[in-house]
Amino acid sequence: MSRILLLGPAREAAGVGHDDIDGASVAEVLRVAVARYGPAFEEVLSVSKVWVNGEPCDDDHPVGRQDEVAVLPPISGG
Repeated sequence: MSRILLLGPAREAAGVGHDDIDGASVAEVLRVAVARYGPAFEEVLSVSKVWVNGEPCDDDHPVGRQDEVAVLPPISGG
């Protein structure tokens, strides 16, 4: 299982800040997350960056037990 880390609006949409999710790739982990957390999370995910272990990645990036998949929504400030 990989650990998924949800920040800001992604955390709010999912109702959790982190979770453990099975998947061999980033795409698989995110597919399970969307099924688990629903449409509001999917909407936030569509505008978010995804990183693995602190580095930007593609959906086909492999993940394993010790990996952290972070969903980084855009933020605004002012």
